[in-house]
Amino acid sequence: MSSETFQSLKNHFLIAMPRMADPSFAGTLTLVCEHSPGGALGIVVNRPTDLTLGEIFSQVGIEEADECFLSPDAVYAGGPVAVERGFVLHSGSTLWESSLNIGRGLQLTTSKDILLAMARDEGPDDSLVALGYAGWGSGQLEKELSDNAWLTCQANQQIIFETPFQGRLDAAAESLGVDLRMLSDQVGHA
Repeated sequence: MSSETFQSLKNHFLIAMPRMADPSFAGTLTLVCEHSPGGALGIVVNRPTDLTLGEIFSQVGIEEADECFLSPDAVYAGGPVAVERGFVLHSGSTLWESSLNIGRGLQLTTSKDILLAMARDEGPDDSLVALGYAGWGSGQLEKELSDNAWLTCQANQQIIFETPFQGRLDAAAESLGVDLRMLSDQVGHA
């Protein structure tokens, strides 16, 4: 694929089609955080784990967590790659030690300083903490798109931060006018 025809899906959602066979992605909504001809990186935003943010603070040695902010918020399974690594998807313009600007006031941060701020209730207004990420090598995501494994649409922070996790996939599909329940999980050829 030439870079002249490449179209980045950074700051877009990947909506798993009903026939998605890969259990790591079946039923998922993934935010594409980086996409170049060399590959893509995303965070699944609708798969909570049994871990809480308070437990993550304890695991990384943050003991000064504000008593009112020993958060019961769920930590999400961000994808099958590097599941021991934490990512904070968040709103705002504050730059932390290691932040990637996704676009429109949305960032992905991997440094501990944001967790310290969150533990003191001084972090971003909106955030989602995930363990692991979704990764695609050069041309891999484009192949999956051509195989109709995903629908894509512009990312929407309200879906990420304000919609309950159970409704995020459907909300993203509905933003395209698509009802996923009406799509077949069978592939047909004319």
